[in-house]
Amino acid sequence: MIAIDGPAASGKSAIGLATASRLGFRFFDTGAMYRAVTWLALQRGIDPNNAAALTALTERATISVRDGDGDAIEPTGVLLDGEDATPHLREPAVEAGVSLVSRVPGVRAALVRIQRELAAPGGVVMAGRDIGSVVLPDAGLKIYLDASREVRARRRLEQMRQAGQQPDFDALLADLARRDGIDESRATSPLTAAPGAEIINTDQLTIEEVVTRILKLAA
Repeated sequence: MIAIDGPAASGKSAIGLATASRLGFRFFDTGAMYRAVTWLALQRGIDPNNAAALTALTERATISVRDGDGDAIEPTGVLLDGEDATPHLREPAVEAGVSLVSRVPGVRAALVRIQRELAAPGGVVMAGRDIGSVVLPDAGLKIYLDASREVRARRRLEQMRQAGQQPDFDALLADLARRDGIDESRATSPLTAAPGAEIINTDQLTIEEVVTRILKLAA
């Protein structure tokens, strides 16, 4: 099992998917699960600040995860109560609310159970914010991807343009700062490099260069 952690837009999905493909492993982006729950909460009219309601929603929902469409934008698909949430994972309202939803301890506990079940057979690369520290603390290899906020904002800008959106760079930069603050300060599973994790700054590296480094570490 390979655990890949890092802040938003640090390259976890693209690098994790490419690494898994080279190894013949399955890839799971756990962020897709938190986005899906956020989307469902919005559909049900639940306030992202209502921890009790969010926990109850997540615990009651039937959540299944499948391989995505083979690209780095949505490499993991999520179905909630039989409805495919995948097309909605990058909607602006979901982007705005996911860090609030993912800080709720009950939501994290419910999703961590599913994530561990997905990883149990082995042969998996799993990416998120707390994979090496909480979800898979015994993973054979732990990676922490990092990048400056400006580089991450530019990457997210390009990703959104490819999806047909016209985002504002300064707004993206401010949103990343907001999300970083929430992720790093939450009481449950704050974003941090797990003990023993290999820290890779991706500012000046291509996806292939990072994948090559990870494959060498996994050998």
